[in-house]
Amino acid sequence: MKGVRIALVAALAAFTSSPALAQQASYAKPASMDIVDVAVSAGSFETLVAAVKAAGLVEVLKSDGPFTVFAPTDEAFGALPEGTVAELLKPENKDKLVAILTYHVVPGKVMAKDVVKLSEAKTVQGQKIAIKTSDAGVMVDGAKVLKTDIPASNGVIHVIDAVILPRDEPAGCR
Repeated sequence: MKGVRIALVAALAAFTSSPALAQQASYAKPASMDIVDVAVSAGSFETLVAAVKAAGLVEVLKSDGPFTVFAPTDEAFGALPEGTVAELLKPENKDKLVAILTYHVVPGKVMAKDVVKLSEAKTVQGQKIAIKTSDAGVMVDGAKVLKTDIPASNGVIHVIDAVILPRDEPAGCR
């Protein structure tokens, strides 16, 4: 079993350091940049950053943490049904937006080498996300992990290809 985990960590590291992924976005890595600053500088999380602002979570994600954020790309938000993001960004839907965003955050700094050892993790939102590791990579609640271990002064970001939702959210938002 230990050999399988080592092989999976190596495969995940090789997958996430591929040149194709490196061309998709550049991730600033100065130690002084917090999770929000790193997400802003990357250029591929504009929707996520807008949602964090609308939810009033900027100061939380700029605090000491540490936090692990499973960050959906702009493409992941774009895959949601038309109008979903606009609806979630409305002030009257702030509680729902906060629940969705905090479902993407795990307390503590959980690096890729640790994620592959887990089958689940409790989120800041309160529910647990399922984590599955296979030869194809790591999945978090059905979202594929595209890039791991993007450092921030108050935690780490792992890039995912889909927006994950707490179980009480309507299926149309998935």
